[in-house]
Formats: sequence, C-alpha cells, structure tokens
Amino acid sequence: MSRPVLVLNGPNLGRLGSREPDVYGATSYAGLVESCRTLGAELGFDVEVRETNDEGELVRWLHEAADGKIPVVINPGAFTHYSYAMRDAAAQRTAPLIEVHISNPYAREEFRHTSVIAAVATGTVAGFGLGSYRLALRALAEEVTG
Repeated sequence: MSRPVLVLNGPNLGRLGSREPDVYGATSYAGLVESCRTLGAELGFDVEVRETNDEGELVRWLHEAADGKIPVVINPGAFTHYSYAMRDAAAQRTAPLIEVHISNPYAREEFRHTSVIAAVATGTVAGFGLGSYRLALRALAEEVTG
C-alpha cells in the first residue's frame, strides 16, 4: 500500500509553461502533475498534486496534512516571502514538509531572498527547475523510510 503525499502549489503555478518560461521552464502544470505522480508511485507514494491562488486554501490543506500525518512538498510561490498564516500552519506539521522552488530565489530580486516557511520546513530544494520537485520527493522518501 502506498503512502499519501500532498504536493501543494501556491499562486501562479497553474500557469507553468506559459508564465515566464525563461524562469520557470516550458513544461506545463499538467506535465508537473504527471511527473510528480509517476515518480511518487516509483517511490511508494500516492501523490496528490494541488494548486491554488488562495492563501486560505493552502492553510486549510496544511491543516489537513497535519491532522492526517501526511508528508508535504510545498511550493508556496509568492506566499513564501510573507504569509505568516501559512508559516504557522506549516509549523503544525506532523510529518516531513519540504519547501520547493523552481528557480533559485537567492539569484533573483532581493524580496525573494526571505522565506518565512524555511524555518519550519524539514528542508528546502530550490533552483533545479521542475527537478526541484523530483529531488524533494526523493528526499521525502528518505525522510519517511529512514
């Protein structure tokens, strides 16, 4: 039986493939979903990928994960830099939580250099394009299997 994992995506990530392809690549959001599900299955995970532009919905999903002891891979998008509500929800985690970024925030605008999520995450993977998600899922597999 495979273990449930949530891959949560914040604002504008549903526009992958058309949103700034020089920064975020040409792969569509559907391509990201398929990639996460395929690798997740190989790792023994039942991956559910979600995306929202709504901060409150992300907070509710983090509560769901905490209540269900479900591991999380999260790309908070712009919420990374200022959502203390999401930080507080992530701090309630009861299973590993890995923060992911497609680009390297430290190579971009200064406001992107701060993550309010990082301090409560198990770890952060950034700068490897959509490969950041694959690396995060592999790290999650290490975390949950020891």
